[in-house]
Amino acid sequence: MTRNIKHGLILALVGSAAIADVSQAAEVRPAIVAGFDTGGDKIVSVTFTNGESDSIRANEGLYFGGGISVLNDDKNIEFLGTVSYKFATIHASNGDVDWTRVPLDALLFYRMQSFRVGAGVTYVMSPKVSGSGVAGGLNVKIDDALGFLVQADYLLGKVNIGVRGTFVDYKAGGRTASGNGVGITFGFTF
Repeated sequence: MTRNIKHGLILALVGSAAIADVSQAAEVRPAIVAGFDTGGDKIVSVTFTNGESDSIRANEGLYFGGGISVLNDDKNIEFLGTVSYKFATIHASNGDVDWTRVPLDALLFYRMQSFRVGAGVTYVMSPKVSGSGVAGGLNVKIDDALGFLVQADYLLGKVNIGVRGTFVDYKAGGRTASGNGVGITFGFTF
């Protein structure tokens, strides 16, 4: 069992224990999340036939996901656990290059009336760069990665809009790429 898988299992167990412990006097609700992140080292670069080029950075991507929100009885501490699909694509008429991964995020927030601030961990599963068309031979699997998140949100009832920072390193074949970056995030709890 690799070190990152062990960390992911520990994260899942700690999150489950926290939910079980506070769920007796807490509000447990389904949640959906979406957002866009940017930053980090270039993970792939493409040169087009006309000489122009484009690249994807390690933290770059649009993500959609869902999970669970647990709000304590005093309404000032919130646990948010989500799993998402995150992707970035370079599209050309003769092929595409995709950077995909599945982040498992666990955040603990301190809530005020209209704001919440928090931090937590992210465990990025199945990261890979793949291609289609003329880039069809591109298939780079990257090691799962454990990182950290910080996030601050403005709250509008059950909707949150905010900013987040991601701090994670990706490793493949003895090389490391920084996935540190920032993004905007949107969420809704039912």
